[in-house]
Amino acid sequence: MRPLRNSGRSHRGAVARSLAVAAWLAWCAPPAAAQDPAPAQTAAAGVDEPLTLDAAIARATAANPTIAAARLGGAVDAAGLSVAAERPNPEATAEIEKETPRQSFGISVPLELGGKRARRVAVSQAAIRAGAADLEAVIAQVRADVRRGYFETVVAGERLSVLDDARRIAAQAATASKTRFDAGDVPYLEVLQADLALAAAEAEVLTARGALAASWAKLNTLLGQPSDRTRPLTTAPDASRAITAVSALAQARGRSAELVALDRRIDEQRAKVALARAMRVPDVAPSATLTHGAEPEFTYGWRAGLSVTIPLFTTHKAGVMLEDATLAQLQGQRAALLQRVEGDVASAAASAEAQRQAYLRYRDVILPKAEQVERMALESFQSGQTGLPALLLAFQATRDVRLRSLDAVGQFQSAVADLERAVGAPLP
Repeated sequence: MRPLRNSGRSHRGAVARSLAVAAWLAWCAPPAAAQDPAPAQTAAAGVDEPLTLDAAIARATAANPTIAAARLGGAVDAAGLSVAAERPNPEATAEIEKETPRQSFGISVPLELGGKRARRVAVSQAAIRAGAADLEAVIAQVRADVRRGYFETVVAGERLSVLDDARRIAAQAATASKTRFDAGDVPYLEVLQADLALAAAEAEVLTARGALAASWAKLNTLLGQPSDRTRPLTTAPDASRAITAVSALAQARGRSAELVALDRRIDEQRAKVALARAMRVPDVAPSATLTHGAEPEFTYGWRAGLSVTIPLFTTHKAGVMLEDATLAQLQGQRAALLQRVEGDVASAAASAEAQRQAYLRYRDVILPKAEQVERMALESFQSGQTGLPALLLAFQATRDVRLRSLDAVGQFQSAVADLERAVGAPLP
């Protein structure tokens, strides 16, 4: 009877090993995606085209609500220019009196001196340029947010794929443990451990699904499309070029949307200073009046006049001081902004380069070694040198390495997004 029992155990051990091999094959199917995440998210077949990062940025530039609202400021600035170009209206008067002349009809035309209208137009034109620069700053901000959201969604999809594979392996391990327990080969403790591992894996899958849905909702909001829409994301992270603070700083000084926007505000403020100085010049209002009903001296007469505002109490000197002080404040803000941008760029560049090196380390060294350890653990299990718990432990270790590699991808792209935001312009 003992030989028969040993034969049964040997057969059941082979079954368990077969299950483990199948689990390992299912587990090892997506290693390339874990090394270089090309997203696993797919919509229904034929419903949506793949979405690249460049296409996502283009879509956001065209449809993002924040950018659309910022664009409306252009119409406001254009209307302000029309208002600034208006001229004062003439004033007409009509008088009927008991004394002579009994009727008089006059007209007065205010004349703005000192170039006030030209200065107002210059202020409005500067405001239009400043508004355009503000729009570019908003676009730069959204562009960085799209990059971050795009790769967050990529990583969330890959994380779900890895955890779902782990759940399938845990389910197969639980089935194998129950089979071996029913045969009397293992204690019930191993069944409980396998069931616990399966429950934990299922909980992680649920969490990962929620994180993926949240990432899609955030990305879709940036793209101006329904929050539940999904599309295959096909852009892989580019870690081919080193990130240096020197080149990033040079780009920030010349192309930073924040700096350009503040420079345009300074130009606008200089135009306001010129307008305030022009306001110190008094305006004049020449007038002409036709009179009637002064018989017997005359039937029709006329008179001409000129009125001028005497700058006795209001000289507009305070207005000039106000605009000068505002200009000085903006210039101080620009110096502070330049210093902050340089600090943010240097910090973001250093972080992005460190995260790039970590990502490359995972992709080129750590993941291949983890897969080698996994293969050796499987060979050891197949030869009978180790049991199923040791093999599952090796699978778990490799899963953790893959998840950490995905964290490295996400942190790298987040650092690149931070750098792009600090630079305030697309990275070369």
